[in-house]
Amino acid sequence: MSNPALIHKTINFVKQQLENAEGGHDWFHIERVYNNAMKIAETENCDLVIVQLGALLHDIADSKFHNGDETVGPKVATTFLEGENVAATVIDHVVKIIENISFKGGNFEKAFNSKELEIVQDADRLDAIGAIGIARTFNYGGFKNRPLYNPDIEPNLNMSKEEYKKSNSPTINHFYEKLLLLKDRMNTETGKKLAQGRHNYMVNFLAQFYAEWEGEK
Repeated sequence: MSNPALIHKTINFVKQQLENAEGGHDWFHIERVYNNAMKIAETENCDLVIVQLGALLHDIADSKFHNGDETVGPKVATTFLEGENVAATVIDHVVKIIENISFKGGNFEKAFNSKELEIVQDADRLDAIGAIGIARTFNYGGFKNRPLYNPDIEPNLNMSKEEYKKSNSPTINHFYEKLLLLKDRMNTETGKKLAQGRHNYMVNFLAQFYAEWEGEK
């Protein structure tokens, strides 16, 4: 059952909260994830309002911008939704999406599963790959003043959640530590299909990057 008024209020709240956010985690990221989620939801049996709220609030207070504190996002989302008199069961589900959506090094076992989480997670992961994913990755690397690439620093494919959060490795390493892994971790059939094209684009980008780095092109 749809709730256009609540979704409209949530959109305005998120825009206000993320007004000065880093470019890869701003309102436009949320909007793209929301649109991805709506597209995926067309082919899935799900609660659309939970998908919408989960997509809109999933990065309301990303822990990487709050000293690693993963409790801030759920608290902000809960306070907002309670203020809108949203049912406790819906709030609980949305909070669980926020708590379990993140990649966290890829060695993190989700403590919660639902079709709505699968949809929002796929939507978020789609925005982490392809041309947009490349742009976001280098934007965040610049934000953290990381080197573009260092041939002497190998990607770490076995990071713990804490190591992943604290990693300062070159931006190119992030492709191997996360982005190239996402294609095979998609949950839905629509997500998998969309991810394949974006994955191929990244593979071609890396080939071009290395060729230019070595002066071959």
